[in-house]
Amino acid sequence: MQLDKTSYYDLSIFNRDEEFSLFHRLDFTTTAGGREYLRQLFSNPLQDIPTIQNRQRALQYILDQENNWPSIISNGTIVVVENYMDAQIEPISSTEGLPLYLHAALNKTLYAPDFGYIKFSFTQLVILLKGFRSFINAFNSDETPMVLKVLLDRAQQLLTKKEFYEILRLDEEGKLNFIEILRYDNYIRKRHRKVIQELVTLYQQLDAYYAMAKAIRHYNLHFPVFAGSDRPVIKATQLYHIILNEPVAYDVKLDETSHFMFLTGANMAGKTTFIKAVGVAVFLAHIGMGVPAEKMEMSFFHGIFSNIQVQDNIFKGESYFYSEVQRIKNTILQISNGKNWLVLIDEMFKGTNVEDARNCSLAVIRGFLQSTNCLFILSTHLYEVAEELRTEPRIQFKYFESTVIDDDLHFTYLLKDGIAKEKIGYLILKREKVLELLTQIK
Repeated sequence: MQLDKTSYYDLSIFNRDEEFSLFHRLDFTTTAGGREYLRQLFSNPLQDIPTIQNRQRALQYILDQENNWPSIISNGTIVVVENYMDAQIEPISSTEGLPLYLHAALNKTLYAPDFGYIKFSFTQLVILLKGFRSFINAFNSDETPMVLKVLLDRAQQLLTKKEFYEILRLDEEGKLNFIEILRYDNYIRKRHRKVIQELVTLYQQLDAYYAMAKAIRHYNLHFPVFAGSDRPVIKATQLYHIILNEPVAYDVKLDETSHFMFLTGANMAGKTTFIKAVGVAVFLAHIGMGVPAEKMEMSFFHGIFSNIQVQDNIFKGESYFYSEVQRIKNTILQISNGKNWLVLIDEMFKGTNVEDARNCSLAVIRGFLQSTNCLFILSTHLYEVAEELRTEPRIQFKYFESTVIDDDLHFTYLLKDGIAKEKIGYLILKREKVLELLTQIK
């Protein structure tokens, strides 16, 4: 699957206001490197169903074995070990002249600050090695999903270094004194620096996968089922937007016989949130995560293309309407490759007059209806457009209900069949006392 930068922004996967992004909400990593790797996973949705299913199995395996996850490795451990491998402290020589214990005693005395740093850092190195040994014992078996087994097999191979075995043995026997620390400091930083750095990278990757599993558990997400059909389909029960604290859930069904959802309703009634909820769920499914729905079945999508937060470009002298036209043009070019796309459009052609917007919208929608490989969700205020399209069999008309009681506006956030009738802009002006303020202008 692919998304362009605009679609990532439209769906708030990554956001300028970081705390309101999907990535921020689902980031349960404990290391800085793990967070960066998780960002890579979010930035690179998977490209076929078997790869998605492999990641699903890996995340489920982590959830099943979560009680065995070694908690001794922390972000502090990783930071200290990384700095230790880059430290510009000359290791003690274990040859020439004096016996090792005398060299060690002299270094401990004459270079106390360096020795203190080495001792502390070495303690964290031991924690890293012990943590990986626990990983391998608990998680690496013939049943381990390939996504994880590749990482753990590599870690197991790296841990076979004789020096690592001896360090762990001395630690278990309580014999890892200052002489042994200085001896193995020499080996580690001179001979195995790249090995340790690779172990750190492996842990950061494991941290990212564990974060995905923790997010699934924390938000009670469910793995979607991918249909083997080549035709586009989305079937979701009680799907909701994960970023909202008190979301409303909806049932959604789009397939090749009814592939275009036409949304109407007042501003603030829930149209944009609904569109984003569907987009986010499809995105999460394609990075191998669970989705915010009781259950969901879908086909594989080659991409999501959105048209939600179009902006003008004053530096290029482009108007808002021109930017809208360019985005629609790019949409058409993108989805004409015969692959499955999910197309999300919110309030098309807001940058021109009503009559022009109506004609443009009808032309674009009728063109989209010819597609056999895409699903579309479109919202609009132009109810007249819906009336023109009532007889189109592949369009499902849905609206978000709003009611007016004693000149007060109420949103139920219910999604119903049909076309909205309410026109409440004037009511909002009145409720916000804009009309009253206008009479006071002098």
